[in-house]
Amino acid sequence: MKKYTIVIGFFLVFLTLLLCGCQDLFVNDGKTIYQSHPTKIRYTLSYGYNISCFDKGKYIINYTCDLPEVLNGQILSTIEHDKNYEEENIATHNNMYIWNITSYITKNYNLGITTSVESESYIATDLNGEDALSIQEIKNQYQSYVNQYCQAQSNETTVYIDPNNPIISEIASNLLKSAGTNNSFLAALEIFKWLKQNTRYQIHIENNSAQPAGITLKYKTGDCDDLSFLYMSLCRSIGIPSRFIRGFLIEENIAVPHAWVEIFVGPNIGMNGWIPVECAGVSSDIETEIYQNFGLESVNHLRLFKDDGSNKSLDISLSGISYMTYGDRKIEVSSFAVVTNYIVVDSNELLIDENGNRRYM
Repeated sequence: MKKYTIVIGFFLVFLTLLLCGCQDLFVNDGKTIYQSHPTKIRYTLSYGYNISCFDKGKYIINYTCDLPEVLNGQILSTIEHDKNYEEENIATHNNMYIWNITSYITKNYNLGITTSVESESYIATDLNGEDALSIQEIKNQYQSYVNQYCQAQSNETTVYIDPNNPIISEIASNLLKSAGTNNSFLAALEIFKWLKQNTRYQIHIENNSAQPAGITLKYKTGDCDDLSFLYMSLCRSIGIPSRFIRGFLIEENIAVPHAWVEIFVGPNIGMNGWIPVECAGVSSDIETEIYQNFGLESVNHLRLFKDDGSNKSLDISLSGISYMTYGDRKIEVSSFAVVTNYIVVDSNELLIDENGNRRYM
């Protein structure tokens, strides 16, 4: 994510460990069982920005703070650090606290929130997609979703999600043919396999800006934003609605800014038809990637922002704190995301049976 300043080397190691997937315990009689890992946790998270204003002159600070959401679980409490905010619903789905500060006062600000969370892993159990709609059925029955979530998305200068890119369209069309089915779940799974086989997760060390899907396709590498944009572009190009999710990956004592995807495959699967897809997993085993990252959102994921398919929504998701200074005024800004009171409530093994069904046990 580009909204926060991070120490690249440390978080690259952390993300690699967190996204690499659990190792097999054993495979027997067509069943695969992965080692036990947390599936229900509680924690407190504080996030936002510390801002120091010094010397003389006017300054303007604008910060939009996304409020948290979990796919499976509950937000127990939320406390704002600075009361001088406005609450607003932005980009259809998102509640925000917004600070707009204009002042001449030399002052330190702590803008952000502290939230207590109880979260559980979410899993779409059937990997066969039997209850999913076909792509044509989605088009016939959910045309509004196709209109909203199958278009290109850009900011003022760059198209990031680009289903109209001819190379991306050709790849997706060929993958749909090779899937041998119009089933939206299975077609999206085929695209996910291609993504895992043809791209590699890599943080930008020198450039902290998101890549357009076409650039990620060209270089075959990208961070969580970039891989998500490419996957969405491929899905959208064949008529599978997809949207961008931004948030954190949570571990004891640390939260890392992160991004992933949701795709719409019909009302009988997922949350109102939407299932999560983690595009930045780094396991070298394709089956592990499918079992643990396609249609499964681990307990470590905390959602902050859900895309609504518009250019404004994308622009908001890529923006962060902004400020202007006048005269001799100087401002120093540092982000923070601190996890405390982390408790593992439950841990389970992930089982994939011989019929392609998943469950925790």
